[in-house]
Amino acid sequence: MAQHCEDAGDRARAEVAVEIIDLHKWYGDFHVLRDINLKVGRGERIVICGPSGGGKSTLLRCINRLEDWQRGRIVVDGIELTDEPKHIVAVRRDVGMVFQQFNLFPHLTVLENCTLAPIWVRRMPKHDAEALAMRYLERVKIPDQAHKYPARLSGGQQQRVAIARALCMNPNIMLFDEPTSALDPEMVKEVLDTMVALATDGITMLVVSHEMGFARQVADRVIFMDEGQIVEINEPKGFFDHPQHPRTRLFLEQILR
Repeated sequence: MAQHCEDAGDRARAEVAVEIIDLHKWYGDFHVLRDINLKVGRGERIVICGPSGGGKSTLLRCINRLEDWQRGRIVVDGIELTDEPKHIVAVRRDVGMVFQQFNLFPHLTVLENCTLAPIWVRRMPKHDAEALAMRYLERVKIPDQAHKYPARLSGGQQQRVAIARALCMNPNIMLFDEPTSALDPEMVKEVLDTMVALATDGITMLVVSHEMGFARQVADRVIFMDEGQIVEINEPKGFFDHPQHPRTRLFLEQILR
């Protein structure tokens, strides 16, 4: 019986991709994250929205330890993020991140950008890494750009390369930090279409975005953050049709005009 309970507990833990417990972070005297508690199930799609300066991007960056924090715990895929370097490396191997700015290496071709991490981090043979990269470049619909340098691509194409590059590490979790905010309006749709397609693959996704149409279409839950706190969490229909908190209602009135 004890063994059965232990196995059940292991399965329950395995179903939680990210758990954040009582997280607090300060920049000097500025309390940027306050009492954050969140569980993200494996395969769940979360969209985080809210006003600028509300702590959304900082929270996302804490999940793969690009930011440190002063109080609380974060557990990713069963590994607690501490100061232990091997834990940080283990988490980063399985968590892909796409930034506002594309962060591509300008001196490397698209293909080289995508194969760099699989070759050096996963020790994948170059031929296999290139085959994998081409598969994901086809997935984001730009295989014909493989031998170009980033400067020759549009912003939307560069962001799709960034997505393909992250996918080449076969991550269990993908973090998107306002991936369309640096794009011209006509390029936003191509990146969102790519992300919508990814959402059907069952990968765990946490997305900081003001694209409310994307949130309605893709999210399992929508989180509203303000002043470093999670103010409201709900499934999309309830979030948009019946927001519970006055601050959420005001935000939606402003952004959905």
